Formats: sequence, structure tokens, C-alpha cells
Amino acid sequence: MLKEKLPLERVYELVKRLRAPDGCPWDRKQTNYTIRYDLVEEAYEVIEAIEAGNDMALREELGDLLFLVLMHIRIGEEEGRFKLEDVTEGIINKMISRHPHVFGDVKF
Repeated sequence: MLKEKLPLERVYELVKRLRAPDGCPWDRKQTNYTIRYDLVEEAYEVIEAIEAGNDMALREELGDLLFLVLMHIRIGEEEGRFKLEDVTEGIINKMISRHPHVFGDVKF
């Protein structure tokens, strides 16, 4: 089932499965609050990989950071605070408005 989706969708499906009622007990009990500092730790590990010039480590740490971002989004969805689409639409609109020299009046 996961193989039929785009890679980013597959990661999000993985997050949803971990948070499902029959998923991982540890992942299920996490909140935005309990994993808030994990974002900082992973961001520092991304920086360390960049500074070391280690592309393999960078790839791995970016994956960890992406996983955490998607975990935060999923928690927000489960609590009815926002959806993945809200987050993605928000960043699309923000980047378009910050780059009128590139996008002009383009709407995505």
C-alpha cells in the first residue's frame, strides 16, 4: 500500500500508522509539547552534518527532521487544530508572497 504513494506521502502514512490506535505506544503518547526539543536537537544534527561535509549524515538527519515535522503536523490533525493541507497551503502562500519577482500573480 505504501509503495503506491509518493515518497513524502509514504512518510506521512508511516507517521499516521505509528500514531494509530494499534500503532506504537511510545509514538501515540507523544504531544507537540513532549517532542518540542527534538526539533532543535535534530536541527543541530543537520548543522553538524553540513559543517562536517557529510552528505550521508545530512540525508539521514534531514529525514529525522522531516519525520518530526510530520509528527507535529499529525498531532495537530488528531487534535483538530490544523491539517497537513493548512500547513502546506500556508507555506506555499508565504513563499509566493515573498517572491513576487519569481511568481508574480501565479496561484498554486
